[in-house]
This record gives sequence, structure tokens and C-alpha cells, in this order.
Amino acid sequence: MRGKITLEDHFNLPEFAEKAKWWASLFAVDADKHVREISDVGKIRLDYANEYGVGYHILSYTAPGIQDMADPKEAISLARQVNDYIYEQIKDKSDRFGSFATLSMHDPSEAAAELRRCVEQYGFKGALVNDVQIASDGKSLIFYDQPEWDVFWQTCVELDVPFYLHPKQPTGVVYDTLWADRKWLVGPPLSFAQGVSLHLLGMVVNGVFDRNPKLQVVIGHLGEHIPFDLWRINHWFEDVKKPLGLKETCKRTIREYFRDNIWITTSGHFSTSTLKYCIEELGGADRIMFSTDYPFECYKDACTWFDGLKLEDGQKEAIGRENALRLFKLKDVA
Repeated sequence: MRGKITLEDHFNLPEFAEKAKWWASLFAVDADKHVREISDVGKIRLDYANEYGVGYHILSYTAPGIQDMADPKEAISLARQVNDYIYEQIKDKSDRFGSFATLSMHDPSEAAAELRRCVEQYGFKGALVNDVQIASDGKSLIFYDQPEWDVFWQTCVELDVPFYLHPKQPTGVVYDTLWADRKWLVGPPLSFAQGVSLHLLGMVVNGVFDRNPKLQVVIGHLGEHIPFDLWRINHWFEDVKKPLGLKETCKRTIREYFRDNIWITTSGHFSTSTLKYCIEELGGADRIMFSTDYPFECYKDACTWFDGLKLEDGQKEAIGRENALRLFKLKDVA
């Protein structure tokens, strides 16, 4: 399929190449290759895209990114630097590239202001944030599921752009307590899905989507394990938790939130049987989008798998391109 649209297409600032190489040494078989790919926007990425039929990319700053920065002023400054940098890289290639805003999430009003700047001045397509923000004490974790964050969510709704909740590796006391003795489960094997699913379901049960019913949130990796637990989550929410008081903050069913507010992507999860399960469990393909997770995964694996899929009429086109065109209101893209 030509003209696929991909999300979770990550980049890094070239000036952070040495740090990126150290980080890549923890998970990449070829750390030098990873650094070359993640530091490049135009040449290597477009060569892969042209070979494997990707027409348009929405780029995002790599994890853990700003969310691992404790100092709010430094975080805000780097977020602005990243956003300014990527705009300069893609402004003359608008048919091939868009970008998500990179944000410091220390303060909801500050985050809202930077999102507004990026959308209104640069035409960015939304925001991508790497899970919880490390707070200024260097230990506490900031979640975005409390009412004080509604000023940020209202800005997403007003600007009519989605929010991509992306994972990051556990750090600090979370790593020391849960993962240090089981380090091989950090990342895609378990910790990424655990972190994002906790955060997203926290938004559900703490009323974020009821207070902001038009908010659109995207999660990757075929739903961070949540679709496989939908029946059980729904059963416990509706039959147990709501009679005990959950109904005060969670007005709809979990399936209704997935129908109205939540999207999933195929990033880094190239399993035919799993995708078909998600289509069935979510009631169709209308809120599923193709993604690569490049360069943590490769275009060849993502695209050859997707191009070889046999789905019901219209589903492949919807997932590969049409759903993203609709959600991000894209026009004049390759």
C-alpha cells in the first residue's frame, strides 16, 4: 500500500548524539546505526519511506525526552528548542512531514501555552508526551488525570488536536523498587504498557473524558495491553466499582470511551492476529492507525507486515491512511 501515514516516528537533536548512543547501547544491537537514524530527519528516513510506501510522517521527540527533566525552567527551554528545531527541518516538506509538539508537563498552563504556540504558529498536529513528568523534586511523578489539568485538556479541545500518550522508561524510585531486579522487562516487554495503561485508565476513572468529552487521545503498541482486558475492565467497572462509587467520576463505559475518545496505533506491534482481535474488540477499524515506532523498529518490518495483511474491505485503507487523514485533518499530503 502506497501513501501510508505513520505516527510514532521519532527524532532526536543531533547535539545529543553521544547521549543517544549511550541510551541506545541498552537496547539496540547496532547503537551507531540507531543514532544515525534518529538524528536524521530528511535523507535516511525518506529513503526508507519511499522504498516501503510511507507518504507522510508525524514526527515526535524521542523518549524519555522532556518528561525526564526535573527542573521546570530547563524543561520548558528544551521543549521550545526542540519544537523550533523540528519546525525548521520540516517547514519546506509539508507534504511529507508534520510534527507533534514537545511539551514540559510540569505546569498545565505552561504546557497549554506551548501547545498553542506550536499549533497556531507552526501548524503542528497535536502533542506527544512521554508518560508521567518527573516533578521538580526529582522523585515525584506528575500525572495529568486530575482536575487542575483541565486547562490543558481544554486547550487540546479548543485547538482541535489530539494528544499522544507515549511510554518512557521507569526512572528513580519507580525503577529502583519495581524494575532494578528485573531490568529485562523494562521497555516493550512490559514496563511501557504498564505505565501508559495506568495513566490512560487513570484519565478514564478520574473523569478527564467526562469533563472534556471532545478530547482525543492516542496510544500506541496496539493499545498498551488494554484491548485484551476490555471485557474484564468493563465488568469490574460496571458491576463492582460503580456501585461502590466510581459512577461519580466515570459516567460512561470503558467501551464508550474507546469509541468516542481513544485511538490506538500499530506502532511496534506487527501481529496480524492481535490486530484482528483489536478490530473485533473495538467494534471495527475506525479508531486504529498504522504506525512504525521508527527507529526503535524498522520500516521494513512495519510496512511489509502491513502491506501483506488481508483484512475486510476498506479496513486496510482506513488503518493505513484514512483514519489519520480524518483525525489530523490532513490535506495535500503524499
